[in-house]
Amino acid sequence: MIKQLSLTALYLVVFATVFAQSKADSAVKAPADTINKMQPDSTVQQHKTDTTGKKALADSMQNHADSTAKQVPVKHHAGSPIKHSHADSVAKVQPGKTDKHASTVNVLKHSTVKTLSDEQYNIFLKGEDFDQMALAGEMNHYPSPDNALKHKVELGLNPGQLTRLKDISNALHRKKIEMGENIIKNEKMLDTLFQTKQAADGTIIFYTNRYGLYMGEIRNAVLQACLKTRDVLSEAQIKKLESLDASVK
Repeated sequence: MIKQLSLTALYLVVFATVFAQSKADSAVKAPADTINKMQPDSTVQQHKTDTTGKKALADSMQNHADSTAKQVPVKHHAGSPIKHSHADSVAKVQPGKTDKHASTVNVLKHSTVKTLSDEQYNIFLKGEDFDQMALAGEMNHYPSPDNALKHKVELGLNPGQLTRLKDISNALHRKKIEMGENIIKNEKMLDTLFQTKQAADGTIIFYTNRYGLYMGEIRNAVLQACLKTRDVLSEAQIKKLESLDASVK
């Protein structure tokens, strides 16, 4: 009886030990299985993340490539027309060709005075020659400075002569413009006096005398220039100039 109880107790102890060991093994195995079961999901998730990231990177690279391609200038073939607005506008103004701004000096301005034609108005305004005012000098071997400068090569003018003749010509031109502007103003005043019916004996005398004064100033300046030009040129140069003028006539 005692032996049976001892065997039974021993059996219970062994069974309890085995049972406890089996339970411990089960507890250890379960987390491992759980981890093993979750690992594929984590791998799939990581694969999805990597795929999404690669796709985003690829899309970004593609967008950058498209943007770069849009900024690259398109090369035209040799036969295709290319518009260059700035180059064309610059090319339109070339030396030797008449430009709008360059030709304004030669444009005939419209007269602002009823009593002066467009031609007369521009002569006074620009200081041009009129009425052959130098004729008294030129017919008596006193040439005008502008005529001498026109034939500077044929006359063999030296640098000193050229400088003096240019100074005489420039001074004459300034005087013509000054007096020409005064004549235009004087004509406007005469026109206004008669248009407004304010003309009287005294005012007519005053402004007509002024007109004569301005014309006299121009004539005096022209002949003074002829006198100074003769002092610059030699007798041989004066004769040469007169022969050149005669050949043209």
